[in-house]
Amino acid sequence: MNDKKKEIQVGGQAVIEGVMMRGPEYIATAVRRKSGKIEVKKEKFVSVTQNNKFLGFPIIRGFVSLIEMLIIGFKSLSFSAKRAELDWEEDEKKNKKKKKEKSESRKKTEEFFSYVFAFGLAFLLFAFLPYKISYLMNLSKENIYFNLVAGTIRIVFFVVYIRIISLMKDVHRIFEYHGAEHKSVYAYENGSKLIPAEVQKYSTLHPRCGTSFIFFVLLVSILIFSIVDTLVAKFIGFPSIFVRLGYHLLLVPFISGISYEVLKLSSKNINHPLVKLMTAPGLALQRITTQPPDDKQLEVAIVAMKSALEMDVSDYDNIEFIKE
Repeated sequence: MNDKKKEIQVGGQAVIEGVMMRGPEYIATAVRRKSGKIEVKKEKFVSVTQNNKFLGFPIIRGFVSLIEMLIIGFKSLSFSAKRAELDWEEDEKKNKKKKKEKSESRKKTEEFFSYVFAFGLAFLLFAFLPYKISYLMNLSKENIYFNLVAGTIRIVFFVVYIRIISLMKDVHRIFEYHGAEHKSVYAYENGSKLIPAEVQKYSTLHPRCGTSFIFFVLLVSILIFSIVDTLVAKFIGFPSIFVRLGYHLLLVPFISGISYEVLKLSSKNINHPLVKLMTAPGLALQRITTQPPDDKQLEVAIVAMKSALEMDVSDYDNIEFIKE
């Protein structure tokens, strides 16, 4: 691997009919419109961890990076959703279907309640239910077993949830773009020519992936929660389900920070037997969350990567840079 490219890490995420890539100084989101044109939104972005020494400390930087990626990811998804909506509106006009347009306020209200519903469902599945089941099994005073069971249930729920949504056509297509993102990153890291024919040779599975990060968080949480619960029981007593859930949620920033550092360290020692064992569950889950992309999807990922790294994209004549 080229040493310079080894130092410059690039990564991203799949969006609706496209890919977002993040380089050292820029974020670029490329989306394929129905017309075949690739629209790119590029903006400058430098992490606060680079300008603030405190926020750049190990563990702290992990949680800060997570928050940054959530914000960037949400903005990129919103951009891709707007492009998809434009395609839908154009189709409506072509088909001459007369539908009463929703008011802007109604759209925002529906969007707000969809977020509330999604958050509530996620909280129920991955936070409350695993704890409730563990309490029903009379494990509330067995701290290690409680967290082992609750953590295992949480992981099972997560895997089943991912598997179910992967059966949806639109989600499956996003997973294909996820595969395109990984292949492009691999090709870049290995110094290969960034063209679909070369990029297609690489794997869709990458150890430095958000899927692996989530898995690390789920696993590390079992250990940290067990230690903290043992200390709480010793000095304060056994808490109720809501008190336990409350301070466990407060520990999430710390756990995400540790998980970030473990993942960062593992990506530098990927061939070590222990690292291979640690990353195996996340890579296995990526067999669901990444799917083989076609060449056109790879083109979009390549354009996003080149744009984020300020590389020349003039060899593509169907690109339009969008300013919002």
